Amino acid sequence: MPSQPGEVQVRPGTQADLGALTELYNHYVRETAITFDVTPFTPQERRRWLLSYSEDGPYRLLVATEGPESRILGYATSSPFHAKAAYSTSVEVSVYCAPGAAGRGIGTLLYEALFEALAAEDVHRAYAGVTEPNPASDRLHRRFGFSVVGTYREVGRKFGRYWDVTHYERTLGGA
Repeated sequence: MPSQPGEVQVRPGTQADLGALTELYNHYVRETAITFDVTPFTPQERRRWLLSYSEDGPYRLLVATEGPESRILGYATSSPFHAKAAYSTSVEVSVYCAPGAAGRGIGTLLYEALFEALAAEDVHRAYAGVTEPNPASDRLHRRFGFSVVGTYREVGRKFGRYWDVTHYERTLGGA
């Protein structure tokens, strides 16, 4: 059933979303220190990233869309925390909102759907990193039960300055 104008829906990301997802992410690459990537991507360069997610399992990509044209308002991911096998029950999560969609509850909607999906998976902990200052992201993570693990001081340099990253953790269902 097509969505109505103003109605936000959350669904798994698909290959058809690659262009819009790349454009959304590139906004943060070009304009913010929220990501430490410094060079914008082409959709082809982001293809492997998109294909690393599935509709089930611990590694998900969910998108929030609006209206009949399914305009992407944001996305959330759960990715491997580290490559070594013992970390397999831990995920790193992130959420990005499209410019102009911030403050509408899109991040909350995406994290609700992501954590609901992960509840059925063998995932024990979720981790997130937030480049500071970012009060909205700090509030979002605390609202979802994350606690601060610590802060890496001046860990990344972008736009000619050093940035701190606060790390958060949260227990999930799993093993």
